Amino acid sequence: MAGANVTKKSLAAALKTLAEDIPFSKITVEDICERCNLNRTSFYYHFKDKYDLANWIFDTEIADLSAEFLADLERGYPDDWDMYLKLCRYLYDNRGFYSSALQVKGQNSMIEHFRELFRPILRSRLELVMGGQPVHAFHVEFFADAFLCAIERWITGKDGLRPEEFVGLLRSCVSVSRFFSDEDGV
Repeated sequence: MAGANVTKKSLAAALKTLAEDIPFSKITVEDICERCNLNRTSFYYHFKDKYDLANWIFDTEIADLSAEFLADLERGYPDDWDMYLKLCRYLYDNRGFYSSALQVKGQNSMIEHFRELFRPILRSRLELVMGGQPVHAFHVEFFADAFLCAIERWITGKDGLRPEEFVGLLRSCVSVSRFFSDEDGV
């Protein structure tokens, strides 16, 4: 099993390197295999296509952050913005790959894969914030859309915001939402 992990990591490193210079849509399985001196049979033994490999990269590299985030929420972690910052630092450090991968729309969309992972995190956070009030799927989707659209625009954009500045802006947007409370008649 250790050999399988080495092969998967080699393929992942090749895809990440290629995505730095080539649009994701133009990268082929052949390019990936050539880059790490493996044959296509080895690739297809582990992954069904380059999108499956991209999702594996995301899942394995984000899994620890996600598990840590959910555990901290369950323990009442006092400042979950630290976890958003860790996630954004990771995305920023790997922005060449994610900028390219996030350009894919439709069936193999990285952002939709990200959304699937992000929903339970948001639901857990909303349950804490809403203090016993029911959390409707609409609430989860609303915040998922807001956060993921902002992240996608940030990673694929050219504005160059550092993760700390980006998370600070996200935080200020959430704080502004307090102005739209029921007390205001909205």
